[in-house]
Amino acid sequence: MAQQETDQQATDQQVINDGFVVDTENTEEREQAYRERGTARPITVVGNPVLHKECEDVTEFDDKLAALIDDMFASQRAAEGVGLAANQIGVDLKVFVYDCPDDDGVRHVGVVCNPVLQELPQEQRRLDESNEGCLSVPTAYAELGRPDYAVVHGQDAQGNPIKVRGTGYFARCLQHETDHLYGYLYIDRLSKRDRKDALKQMAEGTPRYETVPND
Repeated sequence: MAQQETDQQATDQQVINDGFVVDTENTEEREQAYRERGTARPITVVGNPVLHKECEDVTEFDDKLAALIDDMFASQRAAEGVGLAANQIGVDLKVFVYDCPDDDGVRHVGVVCNPVLQELPQEQRRLDESNEGCLSVPTAYAELGRPDYAVVHGQDAQGNPIKVRGTGYFARCLQHETDHLYGYLYIDRLSKRDRKDALKQMAEGTPRYETVPND
């Protein structure tokens, strides 16, 4: 996930509070450790087949996965994003990383494998119509209504079950990245007119980071 227009794995997110991961502690140290071990990769953009299909489940929680997560954090930082799904660097696996503030400015850093978005009861579905952007649709933004609260169930980098919750901008990030791993970009949720406008913005803009050209 792109920023708003206005503007060792063993130690990561293992603290659990009331069933939910605590991802707000030691954020700078954890994010820095990931990206310093990793190598930034170019970002895939809309039209690349890996972005338009459901990804494979993560079944091996091994050193290869750990190295991928490191590269994802390095890639996210290089592109100045707040969330990144594995297919955005061309890897067909259900895993995303995030380094995202909520609306109170609290920083959240973590990893989710095999995410499933929890269905909210109607009384909790208050829509936020804020702008949304995506590293895979560079330079484009559009308003998109999403619930301002989200809960994602999944696994951590060691395969342990976890739950992550977020509000406001962080809730949007959790929904956006989960969508990616099931083959949806945010522009797929727009009206035809708004999707066309977003693609026009992308065509007229210049990405600030390296992308993978579509053949």
